[in-house]
Amino acid sequence: MNSMPSARAQNLRVLEGRFVLERVSDARTAASKPGLLALVLGPDGGAAMRRDDTADDGWAALWNGDDAHDPEATGMLSAIVAPLAAGELPVWTAASYDGDLVLVPADRLEKAVGVLRRAGHQVAV
Repeated sequence: MNSMPSARAQNLRVLEGRFVLERVSDARTAASKPGLLALVLGPDGGAAMRRDDTADDGWAALWNGDDAHDPEATGMLSAIVAPLAAGELPVWTAASYDGDLVLVPADRLEKAVGVLRRAGHQVAV
């Protein structure tokens, strides 16, 4: 039997600032804009999440990479996203080698933090 590490309660922190999601057709142009947090390229183009503290419809970012987990650990992202979905909170995610970014609408951050804490996660605001 293969014993992969499994999801556990995680330590998350809210990153400073507000972020916007933008459609990307040219990765070089997106990468050169200030405040880039994440750039995701797919077969039909891509998306960039960049900091814009003036955005009316901005997103707040939570990061679990301060306590990096094994890339083969299972269920780490779903342990965060599932409670948010159950709380009817939309999310946008991106992952790096060391951790996951989970973004929620900035105007619903307080609710998201409460949902995550009730699910057993530590969240530093």
